[in-house]
Amino acid sequence: MSNVVNKTMGPFEWLLLLTLSALWGGSFFFGKLAIAELPPFSLVLGRVGLAAMILHLIVVLKGDRFPRDPRILGSFLAMGVLNNLIPFSLIFWSQTQIPSGLASILNATTPLWTVVLAHFLTQDEKITIPRLSGLLLGLIGVIVMVEPHALGGLGLNAMAQLAVLAAAFSYALAAIFGRRFKGIPPLVTAAGQLTGTALMMLPIAFIVDKPWIFLPLSPVTWGSVLGLALFCTAIAYIIYFRILAAAGATNLLLVTLLIPVSAILLGHFILGERLEPRHFLGLVLIGAGLAAIDGRILDFRRRLFPGRTDGKQATPDYFQGRDI
Repeated sequence: MSNVVNKTMGPFEWLLLLTLSALWGGSFFFGKLAIAELPPFSLVLGRVGLAAMILHLIVVLKGDRFPRDPRILGSFLAMGVLNNLIPFSLIFWSQTQIPSGLASILNATTPLWTVVLAHFLTQDEKITIPRLSGLLLGLIGVIVMVEPHALGGLGLNAMAQLAVLAAAFSYALAAIFGRRFKGIPPLVTAAGQLTGTALMMLPIAFIVDKPWIFLPLSPVTWGSVLGLALFCTAIAYIIYFRILAAAGATNLLLVTLLIPVSAILLGHFILGERLEPRHFLGLVLIGAGLAAIDGRILDFRRRLFPGRTDGKQATPDYFQGRDI
């Protein structure tokens, strides 16, 4: 067995993860509204451009400084491609073809990609059977919670579905790549990668979309772009890099399992939407999956049932967090 250090999140990291899931849960809603008037590349440019300006203002007000090392600046560009340019463009385009519920299910595969990639690309985030089992249980919970008719589109619009899966894979790569920014304040890292994305998106959007031809925009679209930029991007990425530094890539992207939960609960409390039995079942499955991934319940079980005096283990070996 290799030397594995799978990080366990504390209460504060879990609180940040729940907050991030609520912020990113809103991105599907805002995106669906804005894509009715703006093409995908222009919407990505509006989202990251406004978010970058907001974060730069905060950096200046705080008196922080951006690193000048060309290698770090190049890493900001690479992070912008993996974490924003590719996935944002693919998901916004997919939302013109498939229901948001189906997109959220496919997006929830992100931690599965992350667990596999982290196993091969990192030394301290290896696959364990409890972790993988928890991820699969959580994904089943997401499928149970989402509207049944969303699965009716499964198999149709295959390119749009592949686009969301490719976005999930890109998010997983970004989370692993972003580990290199340890020591840089989360605010600076967020501003740096968003600035890089905006600079790259500017020529793409102008050449492909010609966004000026879609002006003037309705107040709903402007509000949606601002919501995407401020809440779902600027604030969300400060939290994102804070969790990444403290808890690692695999734990961070558990947020994609929680996004559908946040969306459904927000719909219930804000819009008065009715909760159905499948929602509660999905919540239980996701909660059980997250508990298995967190590992503390299994640790508690091992403390209650220590090894027998005859040398045999009281619990099967697969509960010991061994590598696959």
